[in-house]
Amino acid sequence: MSVLNYLLGSIFGFSFIWVPIAHAIIVILFGFRLISVRRPVGVVLAWFLIVILFPLIGISLYILIGERPVGRKLTRKIIRMDKEYAAITETMRKRYQADRQLLPTEGRALSLLAESMNGSPVIAGNQIELFTSSLKILQYFIDEINQAKKTLHLEFYIWALGGDADRVGEALIAAAQRGVACKVLLDSLGSKDWFKSTWPSRFRKSGIEVTEALPIQVGRFQFRRADLRLHRKIFVIDNTIVWTGSMNMVDPRTFKQDSGVGEWVDAMVRIEGPVASQFELTFSFDWSVDNPKITHFTEVMPASSQLEGKVLAQEFSSGPVYRDDILYQVLLSAIMDAREELTITTPYFGPDDGLIQALMAAAGRGVNVTLIVPKLNDSTLVAWSSRSFYADLMSAGVNIAEFHGGLLHTKSLLIDKRVAIFGSVNFDQRSLRLNFEISLIVYNDEFCAKLETLIDSYLAQSDMVNPVSWAKRPRWRVLLENAAHLASPLL
Repeated sequence: MSVLNYLLGSIFGFSFIWVPIAHAIIVILFGFRLISVRRPVGVVLAWFLIVILFPLIGISLYILIGERPVGRKLTRKIIRMDKEYAAITETMRKRYQADRQLLPTEGRALSLLAESMNGSPVIAGNQIELFTSSLKILQYFIDEINQAKKTLHLEFYIWALGGDADRVGEALIAAAQRGVACKVLLDSLGSKDWFKSTWPSRFRKSGIEVTEALPIQVGRFQFRRADLRLHRKIFVIDNTIVWTGSMNMVDPRTFKQDSGVGEWVDAMVRIEGPVASQFELTFSFDWSVDNPKITHFTEVMPASSQLEGKVLAQEFSSGPVYRDDILYQVLLSAIMDAREELTITTPYFGPDDGLIQALMAAAGRGVNVTLIVPKLNDSTLVAWSSRSFYADLMSAGVNIAEFHGGLLHTKSLLIDKRVAIFGSVNFDQRSLRLNFEISLIVYNDEFCAKLETLIDSYLAQSDMVNPVSWAKRPRWRVLLENAAHLASPLL
């Protein structure tokens, strides 16, 4: 009689012989649940192994994070509003249909895929600037707020307390007091400290509308997965200017300084032109979905800008429930479309086997593939798991660079120096399957050249991983990386 069986028998008052029978029944029923919905094989096997080894812990974790529901009520609302949203985006696609003819040959398939499933079309006539200093970006935010005339719409995963992020908050209050209509949409988990502070009440007292996205409700985990998050970064000024990229509303001098990885290194783009209306539309949709007082999406199509810029671009949003798996398809297509060069920057690297094979195939057909990730990561498990891919990638010819100038948080793909995907998307399962994400796809040589210059600055602060030295790392590290890899489908 094992100690575990004896304890369980004593606690629950039945003979220990029933414990393995109960365990087997739990595993069988759980197996039926797993195969009732077609899911990636790696995810299914990982969960099945956890439940076999740790049935009570495994079932509890599965209830919390095993599936992708956002809750029945919210799902119905999203589906209803998505139908209403579709009419607006269809009008937008018809209005800018001629702009498709301006796409470079290598970008046409990618653009059409990103536009599919009710997505935004490519639009010409934009001005786009790339900014790489977080402190300067925060000051630009304050300047934009001070100059705003009508509306300020902010949507972020994290609004951290302290530093210049507080100055942005003070500027917003001043803008609201002079009559600018301000709306702030923040993720409940990412901005939990902000929501516990005095800022929400100060904002509301000054006339700023505040909505908490995807609130975590104790007792509703069985209906709503707790770790589905709003990961977008959108700041729209007067429906004509938008900022987006990797940066949260944080001051890098004060944000997560106890994590031991240095300051977070981010980049943002400022967009002026008609494509800004696509981000405004996405913000309006998210605001309507997450605001419990709104039942229907009735926003009219935002007016187009009169600015005559040179950049061809399109907004690209993704998330569970609607546009499900479109992000995965776009990233896979971008890798497959690359002919000469492909560079990826991401703080969290945890793709599935399909994307790994695509990267290896690209390198195998002669594409110069480079992956840039942080040398130190604030997530130890993700760091170990990501390194489990290194050997296979390098054996196929992929170059891997580890950035040592802080936590590299910029998320970008540069394809053949002619097409860029830039935004909030990490190259991991969470961004691919769980988060609501936002990106800008740019088809412009001048912008891509600026992004390449930024990437070169990252490479100058990076150590290239040497395949020969990597193969000689201690055996215990290999085992640890592979063990962490087993959890990668669940990260």
